[in-house]
Amino acid sequence: MTLVIAFIGKGGAVMAGDMREITFQGGGSRIEELERELYSGSITSDDELRERAGEIGVAISVRDDKTKVSEREGLLIGEVTETDGSTVRKKRLYATGGGYAIAEIIDSRLRVTGRGSASNFVVLGNSITKQIANQCIRGAWEGGTIPDAMRVIMLAMQAAAAMTASVSRTFILMHTDIAANLNGALAQDSRG
Repeated sequence: MTLVIAFIGKGGAVMAGDMREITFQGGGSRIEELERELYSGSITSDDELRERAGEIGVAISVRDDKTKVSEREGLLIGEVTETDGSTVRKKRLYATGGGYAIAEIIDSRLRVTGRGSASNFVVLGNSITKQIANQCIRGAWEGGTIPDAMRVIMLAMQAAAAMTASVSRTFILMHTDIAANLNGALAQDSRG
């Protein structure tokens, strides 16, 4: 799991997602140890990640080309993946002008876990990326426009990339001025 951040305004929404995907191979307990260190913030650079993985005997593959943010008919959709042993769980954020929904996908079943309205930032990620993003938002957001929210989100993405190896330095930033049909998209995705 890495980082997706959105701001939902009354007249639009903006969302950013990093592009990192890390896969692990090795003993389950060693992978869990490496993930725990990575997602707690104690591994800050790619070099530290490779070095620590080698020390405990975990093979890693790091890609920085995974698209986690997309747009569908004016609706912004961000998705992060979390693994827990053999269980793969996805968290998906839907954002549009005026509202958002958070859903969890387990075994291809979508379940809405939260909803909200305008004037909110929403952060999906591991514990360290959420902490970094929330600190940036609290420190830099003084209210404002969608472009102001974009600047805060870019600041948070850059700060997270500088402070943890779980986030890529590159990210995708998308914006919509449309109040898309959130309930329709949720119903469509629930059917598969």
